[in-house]
Amino acid sequence: MVIDHRKPFISDVKEFTRKICGRQFGVGADGVLLIEKSDKADFKMRIINADGSEAEMCGNGSRCIVRFAHEILGLPVPFTMETLAGIIGCEMKDGWIKVRLTEPKDFRSPINLVANGSKMTLSFVNTGVPHAVHFPSKLKGYPVREVGMAVRQHKEFAPRGTNVNFVEVNGPHEIHVRTYERGVEDETLACGTGVTASSIVSAVLHKVKSPVKVTTTGGEVIHVYFEIKGGFPTNVHLEGKAHFSFRGEWIGG
Repeated sequence: MVIDHRKPFISDVKEFTRKICGRQFGVGADGVLLIEKSDKADFKMRIINADGSEAEMCGNGSRCIVRFAHEILGLPVPFTMETLAGIIGCEMKDGWIKVRLTEPKDFRSPINLVANGSKMTLSFVNTGVPHAVHFPSKLKGYPVREVGMAVRQHKEFAPRGTNVNFVEVNGPHEIHVRTYERGVEDETLACGTGVTASSIVSAVLHKVKSPVKVTTTGGEVIHVYFEIKGGFPTNVHLEGKAHFSFRGEWIGG
């Protein structure tokens, strides 16, 4: 959900998000995106997860907020957005929204640990938010929720935990990704920073090259672009579409 909050009217955004994102008494969502005033960019994007925690960055959310800001608020593209992870830029063409993300950092690989009773080898990178990446032998039927929860809470990633991505390589420019998201605490249909992290790790491990076509759990196709400098991806862009599902008015307490 995207809300124009440049004139603040929600007194407690975290409690509001927990209520409105509820699957039983709310509308059901993974989180809320707030457009607020910024003195560093055209506006600030705040990302509040369904559990009320605040995230530094959201790749798919940034694409959604670009379309909202352009079509509902009338902001001309391109424009910039301030996030807790840094300033990001964007462009839009023929319905496709392309966002330049902050530079990936904190890469670590391999990381060997035990999660959900099994030994695992993972990689880690921060693409605005922390992401662990694992390549299971078979992605279909893999217990993403159970293993993802164990890795997300593992002491290796304390104290804030991590998002967890499970990747299948389908070609030199193509991967399939399933993601367990921190803050939602479950597998989600797609995660923009997660598919970006998965693409970056796959490239560093010489499994793919840019551009990378990524298929998500929800069937959405997202493209990730980057350059390799010094053996590591830089100038990272995320591209995909965004669609309006509904408009509503909140009258709850």
